[in-house]
Amino acid sequence: MSAPGGFDLAVLGGGSFGTALSTVVADRGHRVRLWVRREEQAREINEERTNGRYLVGRTLPEAVVATADLEAALRDAPVVLLVVPSRSFRDVARAMGNHLRGDQILVHATKGIEVESFLRMSEVLRQETCARKVGVLSGPNLAAEIVAGHPAGAVVASRYDEVVQAVQRLFRGAHLRVYGGRDVVGVEVGGAFKNVVAIAAGVLDGLGLGDNARSLLLTRGLGEMAQFGVAVGADVFTFGGLAGVGDLSATAGSKLSRNHQVGEKLATGAPVAEVLAGMRYVVEGVPTTAAVHRRARQLGLDLPIVAAVHALLYDGLAPADALGRLMALPVGDELAALRVQR
Repeated sequence: MSAPGGFDLAVLGGGSFGTALSTVVADRGHRVRLWVRREEQAREINEERTNGRYLVGRTLPEAVVATADLEAALRDAPVVLLVVPSRSFRDVARAMGNHLRGDQILVHATKGIEVESFLRMSEVLRQETCARKVGVLSGPNLAAEIVAGHPAGAVVASRYDEVVQAVQRLFRGAHLRVYGGRDVVGVEVGGAFKNVVAIAAGVLDGLGLGDNARSLLLTRGLGEMAQFGVAVGADVFTFGGLAGVGDLSATAGSKLSRNHQVGEKLATGAPVAEVLAGMRYVVEGVPTTAAVHRRARQLGLDLPIVAAVHALLYDGLAPADALGRLMALPVGDELAALRVQR
């Protein structure tokens, strides 16, 4: 339980996932300070106990206290959880740097990569803040299901045991079971990469190609994820866990997934710009596809699914033609690429 007047967690980002995580922690008896960008959103949360733009029909616990003041959000919070889109991540991290103390634990739950630099989010945090106790939280975590109280799992990874233990304490006893790990690289890569495959899965579902096709895509997509991850320093076994196959199966198979929704709409022949303009929230898989495709080419990796999604999003390739390219590729040893790297 919280000390009187104190806050156990600061969550930066009042979107669907940040609000969902705040709710889970508050339901366990902890006080949460939730930072949002707009004063009117903070007032809605504090006065109406709702966050209507992101969580329709959910009453938020009294223990979630919102603020639009970043300094106030960070003040004296032992654990800070950053849940903002990758495109604004560096700006928020830089602003945090003026108010964060070096002894505070800083964990992010952003499933993306900085496109221009190909830096992972934990690397951005180390550049922009004084924090050293840094970690990442990821897994199959669709916000609507978390808020509904359905069982779910996640992994918090850090080089520091203190980080893992602190986050696990906040979620102890919750329906969101948080496991520990040390492979920060693998957890971050898995969380970002699965969005690329989820777009492709949405295309398949939009074309009505069935479960066999989706299963083929997910299996080969997982192989590309592991191949890429190992090449940038991840432990291949991470991709067999919650941040890999777990997150991939949830995001690529669920109509709640924004990336899956984009793929479904593209399958109708709608232009990419039109599809993205119609999306209410950020779709991380689109910029991530560009970043992963460029980095894979630099590393000399052959990732056909990534290449096909990139051509679909950025080169105007039709969905049926993208599928045709993949199906025309020669087949070989299923695990050859991973065996070479291991």
